[in-house]
Amino acid sequence: MVRSSCLLSASVAALCLAVRNFAFLQGTPPSPFHFRNERRARTAQRVLIDSDKLLDRSRQSRAAKGPNQKVKPEEKLKIAIVGAGLAGLTAAMDLSEAGHEVTIFEARPFIGGKVGSWEDKDGNHVEMGLHVFFGCYYNLFGIFQRLGIFDQALRLKEHTHTFVNEGGRLAGLDFRLGNIGAPINGLNAFFQTQQLEPYDKFRNTIALALSPVVRGLVDFDGAMENIRDLDGISFTDWFLSRGGSRGSIERLWNPIAYALGFIDCDNMSARCMLTIFQLFAVRSEASMLRMLEGSPHVWLHAPIQKYIEERGGQVLTRRRVLDFIYDQDESGKPTKVRGLVVTGDPGAGRQDERREFDAVLAATDVPGIKALLPESFKRHYQELANCMRLVGVPVATVQLRFDGWVTELNDEVKMKDVGGDKSDGKAPGIDNLLYSADAEFSCFADLALTSPADYYKEGQGSLLQCVLTPGDKWMGKGTDDIAKATLEQVHRLFPSSKKLNCTWWNVVKLNESLYREEPGADRFRPPQRTSLPGFYMAGSYTYQDYIDSMEGATKSGLQAADAILEDTPLLSRTRRREPALASA
Repeated sequence: MVRSSCLLSASVAALCLAVRNFAFLQGTPPSPFHFRNERRARTAQRVLIDSDKLLDRSRQSRAAKGPNQKVKPEEKLKIAIVGAGLAGLTAAMDLSEAGHEVTIFEARPFIGGKVGSWEDKDGNHVEMGLHVFFGCYYNLFGIFQRLGIFDQALRLKEHTHTFVNEGGRLAGLDFRLGNIGAPINGLNAFFQTQQLEPYDKFRNTIALALSPVVRGLVDFDGAMENIRDLDGISFTDWFLSRGGSRGSIERLWNPIAYALGFIDCDNMSARCMLTIFQLFAVRSEASMLRMLEGSPHVWLHAPIQKYIEERGGQVLTRRRVLDFIYDQDESGKPTKVRGLVVTGDPGAGRQDERREFDAVLAATDVPGIKALLPESFKRHYQELANCMRLVGVPVATVQLRFDGWVTELNDEVKMKDVGGDKSDGKAPGIDNLLYSADAEFSCFADLALTSPADYYKEGQGSLLQCVLTPGDKWMGKGTDDIAKATLEQVHRLFPSSKKLNCTWWNVVKLNESLYREEPGADRFRPPQRTSLPGFYMAGSYTYQDYIDSMEGATKSGLQAADAILEDTPLLSRTRRREPALASA
């Protein structure tokens, strides 16, 4: 305990010294009285100069209230949205709320994109990933508030990030420190953690004290500029160059990187990881976690679809976009997007349809946009050609149902007890997101505990949802083999689980999920407003100053809707209700 206290004191001193030195270089008097007296003013200034709105809590209010405008009747547009993921759904909410006529085309039989879920014939809810909501998801939380479901749909977890090591040894980052918030609670979490050896903890402090995160405490925009400039190198290269240790990478940062972007620190851009650290350092709530009450379809997508349809929008599933309709000049350069060619209503006699629109918003993922863009678009517009430089990351999500409670480590009787009412999180075990450095699923959770409304089943036990990353090695394997390998690793983490039976399993494989946030990739992310008139883009891979995530998708959808609303007068003047000149 004495040694840990000394380390914590040393780390706090190192951080304070770094802040003071930075402030001195900026011309700010380093007096401790100055820091104390001006703290509130600096905090207010940071929010005001947060040009990308990463810290701006008013974004939550904006997302909750919707667009502050209604279109004139004569300027009402017909807008097509390709893709019913969070980006497309969020954009549709704003555009339909403003008065436009919105139609969403989704190729899959369900909505939600990478956050999609569905119910199988036996009543099991199946997801395409494990979805956790960080406290800095201001835009997405605003959407929950607009729908009136924030308190009902989200379950707040303890302010800890728990690691499960081989043999059931628990460690983690405990951000709970009474009324003390960021950055001190974060420093305490890192220096009290048992996930790292004392030497690695100290080296961690050196690296973080020399990071842009320190500058962000007094100059947020300046720090973010520094962080963006680090997109060309990996987090590992940056971290080791600042005094961090390989042990910290392997035991702490890799599991976090896998959970965030499905790749390790050797392959992830320093920009990506440091963006998250910056938010954690400045905002206490940023590191807090919430999970849905149940499945995404029930608790998020269905309310969004209802909202859109109540405002005259349409959400059409099993409708694939085959082609674009567009004007072109004499050289073949597309000059205006006019509509889409889509598959018709499902069923016998299905025929393709030509549908004319005043604007088209492509709200897809990386493989989706690559398949969607015509060659002429990529040939004549560089920001669209850049999309071909982005790569999706493979991932496999495994669900394992047991006849007991896997994460209950202290009481074998409780572990095996599935009788009685264990709904609403009353079952024994760990009710939180879990990380591991000793398994190929770097993050996982017992959904019967964390999201019990749809995942708890009476008389049954844990439903572990495990995300296998990196997923490359699993793409060519059969689902039986994947489930078996996952179960073996569960047994290594939780030896007591060998006394339980796995009663059901499911595997979902995605060849390309999140875009690969590797060094140098950030510059290829396209803007929401493209150079091609009438064509807009959204999706978490499009440019917004955050990582590929649910919040990133939501932010991109809101930005795309803002762009279309700003362009509405021009789009209404240039619309045409006659066949366009060309299709791809």
